[in-house]
Amino acid sequence: MNNNRTPITPLPEPMNGSESGSFAHLAVTKRFIKILQKILADNDFPPIVRQNLEKLNNEIPFASLKEIHDPMAPDVEEWNQHLLPYLKKNWLEIPWFIVEMYFYRRIIAAINFYQSGDMYGYDPFIKEKQQALASATESINYLGDLLKGIIPSSVKDSDRGLSDLHQLLVLNVWGNQADLSMWSASENRPDHQDTADQRSHLLVDDSDQVVAYLANNGDQVRRVDFILDNYGPELVQDIGLADFLLSTGLAATVRFHAKPYPTYVSDAMIKDIHATLDHLDGSPRNSVREMSARIQDYLRENRLELKDDFFWTSPLYFWEMPDGIRQELSESDLVVSKGDANYRRLSGDLDWPPTTPFQDVVRYFPTALLALRVLKAELALGLTSNQVQDLDIQDPDWRFNGNWAVIQFFKS
Repeated sequence: MNNNRTPITPLPEPMNGSESGSFAHLAVTKRFIKILQKILADNDFPPIVRQNLEKLNNEIPFASLKEIHDPMAPDVEEWNQHLLPYLKKNWLEIPWFIVEMYFYRRIIAAINFYQSGDMYGYDPFIKEKQQALASATESINYLGDLLKGIIPSSVKDSDRGLSDLHQLLVLNVWGNQADLSMWSASENRPDHQDTADQRSHLLVDDSDQVVAYLANNGDQVRRVDFILDNYGPELVQDIGLADFLLSTGLAATVRFHAKPYPTYVSDAMIKDIHATLDHLDGSPRNSVREMSARIQDYLRENRLELKDDFFWTSPLYFWEMPDGIRQELSESDLVVSKGDANYRRLSGDLDWPPTTPFQDVVRYFPTALLALRVLKAELALGLTSNQVQDLDIQDPDWRFNGNWAVIQFFKS
């Protein structure tokens, strides 16, 4: 196990929304309100829930943060302990990552997710999530057909298999563009479907290192863990990559870490994984149904494990992970961190210079780490100064517009 417990020091300041014109400011003052309005429009909530959500809407951004009132929730006491340093500050004054996690936790409290009654366990984002999955037929069929053609090959003995894994990693990272907290199911989002376009918009591509690490370890790769991000097209890509790893013997087991309650609009819960498999099982495409059948076999055989934990919806950064989570991840041979929010958790969402080496920031991580992330926040790591200069001229919003991605690998 890696015994480092922090990134390199000194640490930069955390990002927050206090600077007008910053993306963090836009997220707090505009996106939060838009998300609340969308779930109010999409759901026939009881009057008390609508009232709770409207009260939340009116607090943003200038009211002081308040404790979460959610008496039946298993995580509320711990959440309120985390909030103690911030209760006299408004939504723009506290670190952006923390206020985002708080925003979604307040939605869960407002809809009475943990209270007995009609709203118990209800997903306020379900309509958008279902629309996103239903609209992904083309990419799902492509993935099913691809897997049908490549799974019989042996990665351990075939250069073709290594190339196939490289392709799946590239497809997987671009699945992260399907983020409903950024673009609703009805909005046009940036989309790189052409292979050359996908590769030209990768700012860092460590996929060769990942392929070499998995192939060279052979039978020693016992487990690969995915820290999941979005439901819909991205989750299907995760299922496909897990299918490939298990079917080719690159991993003996795969573990999916999901969210315990709805958050970030489209983040995946365990029930979303089962719903996705049901959706794939109903596809008219043989290759898609076969992918679903293989995964369901792996679930029955306990080669694919599904877990959730309140750490994934807490305001803690990865270097603050509880000992139990750290121990669990240390037992994995590779952890795949999906998406933007997990990347921000890895880096503390601090104002790092974009030329800061990725390895220096995540050196505390207890095992080999693969970050697959489309840039949707004002944070970048591991770039060259020439890249930054060129991007600032070519695409001034490159840090957060979803047009650029990274595949970054760390092994201590």
